[in-house]
Parts: sequence; structure tokens; C-alpha cells
Amino acid sequence: MVIVEGMKLNRRELIGTGIAGLASTAVSRVGLTGQEPKRTLRIAHLTDMHVQPERGAQAGFEKALEECQKESPDVIFIGGDMIMDSLGSDLDRANAQWKLFNAGIKASAGVPVKYALGNHDVWGWNEIAKYKNETLFGKKLAQDKVELAQPYYSYEQAGWKFIVLDSSHRNGEGNGYTAKLDEDQFGWLQDELKNTKRDQPVLVLSHIPLFCACAFLDGDNEKSGNWQVPGAWMHTDFRRIKDLFVKHKNVKVALSGHIHLADRVDYLGVSYFCNGAVSGGWWGGKYQDFSNSYAIVELFEDGSFTNKYVEFDWKVLS
Repeated sequence: MVIVEGMKLNRRELIGTGIAGLASTAVSRVGLTGQEPKRTLRIAHLTDMHVQPERGAQAGFEKALEECQKESPDVIFIGGDMIMDSLGSDLDRANAQWKLFNAGIKASAGVPVKYALGNHDVWGWNEIAKYKNETLFGKKLAQDKVELAQPYYSYEQAGWKFIVLDSSHRNGEGNGYTAKLDEDQFGWLQDELKNTKRDQPVLVLSHIPLFCACAFLDGDNEKSGNWQVPGAWMHTDFRRIKDLFVKHKNVKVALSGHIHLADRVDYLGVSYFCNGAVSGGWWGGKYQDFSNSYAIVELFEDGSFTNKYVEFDWKVLS
């Protein structure tokens, strides 16, 4: 299944609708001048691979990489939760998963890859008392495996600026995590946007959604009679993030995963895409109504973009 989250509006730019049933093969981007804005970059956004020895996960990951390359992406964004889980695993189990992931990523066939860390990529946070003094505790193991000097960073390409965030932070000294930016990272984000040319469009990549609608449906979140979305499912500091984005109108789009569902939310000039999961229901079939998927994102020189959500066929293995 291919879903183009878009429709033609006044022949000027493609604006996503987020309607899951909307499918299209071609959409005009011809502007009022009669000229089509130049596409500068095509991104394959793959998130939530959850590679593990079981369920043929490595083969499924490789299938997603092969499928997305039919679109000839210029770069592949790996959006976190690369392995099934190392939050509570021992180091041997974590290393076994990373070995399969790094074998699978070779199917990218030389296309450049950019990484964001997911919560499941972090080692030992659910076993803090046991592992907290280990050298590779926390994010260090994942950073080493994908060669990331820092868990958050920025770079520029094709006229756009890309900001990759680190969404997962410990709950004090206890187990588990909360979706937010710590103070150092938020200060860094402020400086990054301040030092970006105001006419340079910005794309933000995070594992956990900064803002989404689908998190409300990821569980029985209304059972109390009020909607209650856990702080591990969507950024608890989104209010100050959106206040920052309001000051920087060149922030155009934010990509995420984590929920294994797909949606689009447009809010105060920024489009927030939660782009499903390569693993679908953790390689066990659909999760709710969403199958194994990735997205193709196209960026244009005028700051516009498209986000195409793509489901691919995967045989569930026992």
C-alpha cells in the first residue's frame, strides 16, 4: 500500500491530509509561475526496526531497505529503536541484536545513513542497579555501534538544515524513561535555530514524537474518563519546543516513529509526521491497523515537502 499524505491546493504546494485512505500516483507541484519547485533531496525514513534473532527481523529490515531503494533515496534516516530491546537485556543479548542490525544495514547498498537513537537502543536503564557502573551503560553502547559521537547533532544538506534530537531521558535514578530534552540539549537547540539563516528550511528528526495524535490511541488512555497520554509516548516538553518553533518560522517538518502508528498533525506552521514502524507489530503482523512501513520524504528548494507513507508486504515468521 502506498499513501500520499497530500492533496493539490491552489496549484501552489502539496499539503498533507493525513487521511489513511487517500492514495495517489502523482501530484502536481506546479506553482503560480508555471514552474515546478526544484526537489533538492529525497529521504527514506525507516524507524522502529526492532532487529532481534527471532521472527526473521533481520531479513525484514533488509526487505524494507531493498523496497525503499526502489525510490532512489539520497539518504536514509534511521529513526531509532534499531534493535528489539537493550533496556533490560544483558550485554551479550544486546550485542547479539546489534550484530544483526549492523549486518542488515549493509542492504542500504552505499546510500548514506543518518541515525537517531530510540529508547530501546539504550542499554541497562531497566536494570540500573546491575549495570550503571558499566562502561557501555546507557546510550554509549548504541553510539558505539552506529558511530555517533553525540546522541544529538545537526548538519546541512541540499539547502536544508537537519536537527537530530535525543528524545529519551531517565526517570531520575529509577528505571524507565521520559520523552523530553534535557536542559543542555534544549539550550543547544535554541542556539542551533538562532544560528540558522532565517530563510533556510529546517527538518527535525526524533525517535519519540514531539507532537502527535496517534499516541492517544496507543492504549486505553481514556479509561479514567479523561485522556491521559504517558510521558514516555510523546514529548512532555512539547509546549516549550513549539514556543521555540514559533519564533523560527523556517522549521517546516518534524519526523518521528516510536508509536508504530502513522499520522500527521499540522500545528502553528510545522507538520509533524509519525511514520509507522518497519517492524509493524514487532514482526508479528499489524499493530492496530498499521502494517510494516516506512516513508519517503521529498524536500524542495522553496521549503515545501511531501511525505509518502509506504506499507510493504512481510510474511510473519514464527
